[in-house]
Amino acid sequence: MGDDDLLRKAGLRVTAARLAIMRTVRDGGHLDVDDVHRGVRRRVGQVSLQAVYDSLHALHRAGLVRKIEPMGSPARYEARVGDNHHHLVCRRCGTVTDVDCTVGVAPCLEPVDHAGYVVDEADITFWGVCPSCQR
Repeated sequence: MGDDDLLRKAGLRVTAARLAIMRTVRDGGHLDVDDVHRGVRRRVGQVSLQAVYDSLHALHRAGLVRKIEPMGSPARYEARVGDNHHHLVCRRCGTVTDVDCTVGVAPCLEPVDHAGYVVDEADITFWGVCPSCQR
């Protein structure tokens, strides 16, 4: 299914900027808003930073991009959605790396006490030092 079909299925208007955002996020890994904005401008020309923020919010709400917010870092966006994977974050350079769930199916981890909640997702961030920064 193409990006335009995904947008329509999510009830979103298909625009050149939204298509460029989806492609930029897919090609870029874990990008912050400024990185996405630069990528979109390279693809379609002038687009406001506010339009990128608004579109990322709509795409995230629709489940087409995932927003992660590592502590002490700006929000990052990625195209890998729907699989409840986790992240490794380098304490030195801020690089973010995907980590598949280590146990079973979502939510991957069972809390000791559910406190009455029906848990459907776990958002785990592992912190450490990446191989490049270890050298």
